[in-house]
This record gives sequence, C-alpha cells and structure tokens, in this order.
Amino acid sequence: MAAPSWRGAGLVQAVLRVWQVGPHVARERVIPFSSPLGFQRRCVSCVAGSAFSGLRLASASRNYSQGSALDHFLGFSQPDSSVTSCVPAVSMHRDEQDLLLVHHPDMPENPRVLRVVLLGAPNAGKSTLSNQLLGRKVFPVSKKVHTTRCQALGVITEKETQVILLDTPGIISPGKQKRHHLELSLLEDPWKSMESADLVVVLVDVSDKWTRNQLSPQLLRCLTKFSQIPSVLVMNKVDCLKRKSVLLELTAALTEGVVNGKKLEMRQAFHSHPGTRCPSPAVKDPNTLSMGNPQRTGWPHFKEIFMLSALSQEDVKTLKQYLLTQAQPGPWEYHSAVLTSQTPEEICANIIREKLLEHLPQEMPYNVQQKTAVWEEGPGGELVIQKKLLVPKESYMKLLIGPKGHVISQIAQEAGRDLMNIFLCDVDIHLSVKLLK
Repeated sequence: MAAPSWRGAGLVQAVLRVWQVGPHVARERVIPFSSPLGFQRRCVSCVAGSAFSGLRLASASRNYSQGSALDHFLGFSQPDSSVTSCVPAVSMHRDEQDLLLVHHPDMPENPRVLRVVLLGAPNAGKSTLSNQLLGRKVFPVSKKVHTTRCQALGVITEKETQVILLDTPGIISPGKQKRHHLELSLLEDPWKSMESADLVVVLVDVSDKWTRNQLSPQLLRCLTKFSQIPSVLVMNKVDCLKRKSVLLELTAALTEGVVNGKKLEMRQAFHSHPGTRCPSPAVKDPNTLSMGNPQRTGWPHFKEIFMLSALSQEDVKTLKQYLLTQAQPGPWEYHSAVLTSQTPEEICANIIREKLLEHLPQEMPYNVQQKTAVWEEGPGGELVIQKKLLVPKESYMKLLIGPKGHVISQIAQEAGRDLMNIFLCDVDIHLSVKLLK
C-alpha cells in the first residue's frame, strides 16, 4: 500500500506569486480579516495593468455599444477598468462554510446581482474560465471530458455587485449519457440551471476543428427553450489558432451573421497567406429564421461576442467587467465572504479526481472511489487529510501507485499545492490505495 504525503511549502510561497501581463505585472498580497462568524479569514488583493494585445480587425462594431467587448477585441480604445478586488479563501472547516452560506448577506445600500450560467460542449473550458473569473481555483480542470460532474456554484462580489456563476457539466445527448453510463446530472443540470439564469454564456473551443463550426443540437435546443434569457458568445482558446482569419468564418457561422439584432459587418484588416480566402460573413435576416429550424448551426440572438483565452487574466478581465455591468438592482444571495457553495470535502475530492484524470490512462480515473479517513486541523494550524483511493482491480492499484510510488506521490503533491491555494493554509495530505472489496 502506498501512503505518500506532501506538506505545503508555506503560505507566502503559494500566495505571493507574480504573473507577467504584457508590460504590466499583477501582484497578490495576503490580507487577514475577521469574518462575521468570528473566524479569522484571508483574502487576496489582485492588481493588474490594463494592457491588451491581440488581433485587430476593422468592423462596424460601433453599431453595438461604446466600449463593448467586441470593440475591445477588434482593437478600439477602451476605458481603464483596472480594479482591486478581494478574493476570499474557502474555509477548511465544513461548519464554518455551512454557517457562512446561510448567513445574512452583508449587502450595501444599492445591491446589484446577476446569475450567470456557463454552457458549452464538454472540455470547452468552462471550469477554467470560472476559476479565472473567481480569482481562485475552486473547480476541477482537466484535459479529459466530464471533469465537472454536476452543477457547481461560484460567487464574485465586488463593491455593490454580486455575480453568481453556475459552472455546468458539458451538454451531452441522452444517447451518450446512456451509452457511457454517465451520471444523470450530466444530462439534467445544464437545463435546471437555465431556470434561474439572468444571462447565458455560451463557450466554444475554437481550437477544436471538429466542434467549433457549429453549436450542438442539444445546446441550440436549450437556447431555444430559454430564448427570453440574454446570451453572449465566448470564443475560447483563440491563442491556439495559427490562422486568425478563421475567427471571421467562425463568427459568421456561430452567430448566423447577426449580433445584438444587427447584421455583423467585418472586413479583412490583415494579410492572408497566398491561397487563403477570408470571406465576409454570409448574413441572414434573423426575422426569417425559424426558432425550431433543425438545420440551424448558430444562434442569431447573442448580445455580445468575446474572443479570448480563458488562461489569460487580462482577456478574462474584459469579460468579468462586462458581467459586472450587466447586473441588475436586487438583493444579494450570499455573504461577500462566500466564494463557492461547495463544502471543503467536495473541493478536495474534485481536486484529487482532477489529478487522477491527468495522471491515469483512459477510463481508469472514473472507476476510482475516494474515502476520507481523516480531516482535521493540525497543531500548527495546517489541514491534515488522509484519503483512501479504492480501485476495483489489482492492475489499477499498480498503475495508480506507479514505479516506486511515483504516481500516487505526484498526485498527492499536486493536490496539496492546489488545496493550499484554495484554503490559504498549509496542507498535509496522505493518499493510500486499496482494493475495493
């Protein structure tokens, strides 16, 4: 049996990281403060420059709105929207997290709120985008599909505004759910989330050549059923495209040539390679399109288009500012110290599952069960976790442990590092592997 452990190298080393953002630098600093429940909590203050670098295209974007996200991508000047925000940590204590979730919101005099649902195909980058918007990684992220298994909630609170993010599983068909014996939540949660949404963010991975040219039938059915809810299109992973002219073609296909009720007009403002053609979008009249058209490949009712990399803090800041401006007057749902509705144990289980998906082959990670043996605060304030990973086959045990315990040790090390950044405390995590009886 393998039972490696890893202890966090220290709070300062984990939190005082520096990211380079163009010519500017983003900084984090720890600020201790007391929660309304009497617990000592910490937050992180992030300061970033407002530089933006990306492809500049000429367009008739002035038809939409001053300072719009489309303007930002197309290269028009933007007002300085640098903000200093406080990102709360998640408590390691379940009791504190539960009390905080039911605690009366500490609303300002004129509160504003927005409920946002993120929809998209599996592995489109929804959880990565959610984590960047929140300012702390609380949702699992993996290159493998179905990392998010059920609806997860995150909360952004800045000044008078609270944005509630619903990170849903990737939309799949009933046939795929039955064929691969997936949880029913993967099928139902995206639809349930829409019932309480104020805004829908549709995420498309433009680096995926197989899925980027059209919205899935399941996603289009969801948008059609809830057509009264405003929606925006986010074209993710644009940094992966070698030929930027592809963005023009994809924009035309995914919006059917219409954004915010107006025809989308663009002209090429960069040099194509010989033999490369970059046509203007074929514009259709949205009034002639049937909402139930089974041949539809795009959605002509998007209010805005965002082209970004979810890994770029600067790109995501543009989307975040847009969400904050879309909030409407209304009471907050959560206290400002709430970052997620997940329990500490759920966060830990999700992070470990993320590492299993990254380090184990094929379907094996989906067959590993977790059992918490110890979850307690150590004498030095560190979080002590002991988990048993239960597997159905001996061959799985060998793969999970790895040569000289290298694989399980790597999983514990990476999970501990992530959990330290979530709870803002040292983490001493022990993982053991056992055969499921």
